[in-house]
Amino acid sequence: MVNPTFIETMAEATCFLSLILFTFIATFSRSERAELIVQNILFYLLLLCAGILWMLYLSGGSLWGSNYLPRPLSLFCIILAISAKMNIKGQNVSFGANPHTLRKKNNQHDEQE
Repeated sequence: MVNPTFIETMAEATCFLSLILFTFIATFSRSERAELIVQNILFYLLLLCAGILWMLYLSGGSLWGSNYLPRPLSLFCIILAISAKMNIKGQNVSFGANPHTLRKKNNQHDEQE
């Protein structure tokens, strides 16, 4: 059987690497190919992390002093893995007003009067 301390270290390492990749995904999105590669790496890394966290729970280990934490974090990793595969690049999701276009419209309106 694998030592729970080793499993804890593996869980922390995969979570940390996932966090770094998720943080810098905007940098990788400058190139469609790099973004796709990082999204796939992040997807599989998060699924691996969820499996390691579940294995940590089953081995009786604890994460940061809590034996309850690995199960909810494994579910959170699965949710993040699914969201890492979603690509919303180039789509306007806010549909909010752009302050520059509002100013331009106001200036055009003032000129017409």
